[in-house]
Amino acid sequence: MRFLALFLVGLFLGCSQSPKATTAARQEAALEANRKGEAYVRHGELENAARSYAEALRLSQSLEDAEGIAANAINLSIVRQRQGRFADARASLAAVLEQPNLRFSQVRLAEVTLRHALLDLDQNQFSGAGEWLDQAARHCGERCALSSAIHNVRAQLALQAGRIEEATASARSAQDTSRAAGDRGELANALRLLGISSLHRGDAAAARTHLEQALALDREIGAPRKIALDLLALGRAASLSGERDAARAYYARALAVSEADRDHAGVVEARAMLDAAAGK
Repeated sequence: MRFLALFLVGLFLGCSQSPKATTAARQEAALEANRKGEAYVRHGELENAARSYAEALRLSQSLEDAEGIAANAINLSIVRQRQGRFADARASLAAVLEQPNLRFSQVRLAEVTLRHALLDLDQNQFSGAGEWLDQAARHCGERCALSSAIHNVRAQLALQAGRIEEATASARSAQDTSRAAGDRGELANALRLLGISSLHRGDAAAARTHLEQALALDREIGAPRKIALDLLALGRAASLSGERDAARAYYARALAVSEADRDHAGVVEARAMLDAAAGK
């Protein structure tokens, strides 16, 4: 009996931890899961990345860590979108939008609603994308870290609707705000959109100027998916100028980048454009 009592005492002592120690351990585990997710994304291992971000999200939820919940919900949504799993991408964002008792920053709320807009845009649900984008702009206010991204998404929506001048104006606003903020990623996006707007106007020379600048920035940043998009658009500019060999070369380069990045959707798009340029 005395042995059993000692055993139980030892068991309780062994399981006892201070609340601070438990919280710190969970926070560190969430950070480690997040770091693993980032590493998996860099290697194109999207399912492993999703599992890591989901674990980081779970740990953040167990602590009601609003910042951690938002960051990991957004990361998980991005990965699921890249996999073409749009319902799962939206479901991950519910961890923020369906938690009214937690205090999320306005910037995080802007980021989450912007993610919804991008999901709708990717699925050609343009009306819904516009509504989500308006919400993102309201959360962002006059100026926030997402201002350039919001302008760029407005430009994409305008392009989809054939409103080329509106798209150009929004992309120029993104160009100005991203330069002021030193945001090279959104500056590259703005330049790409300006290039694509020029293609719609039939101005291959202006398109090439913008797209070459975007490509240089995306190489500096190390953004394979954006590099492939730049190369595809440069191929279209070459084709518009009647330079068929140059167009095929750009499409082949985009295909090689997408294959190396394990970007299935990018591979499909680049191969289709290369085959069309080759008359297949």
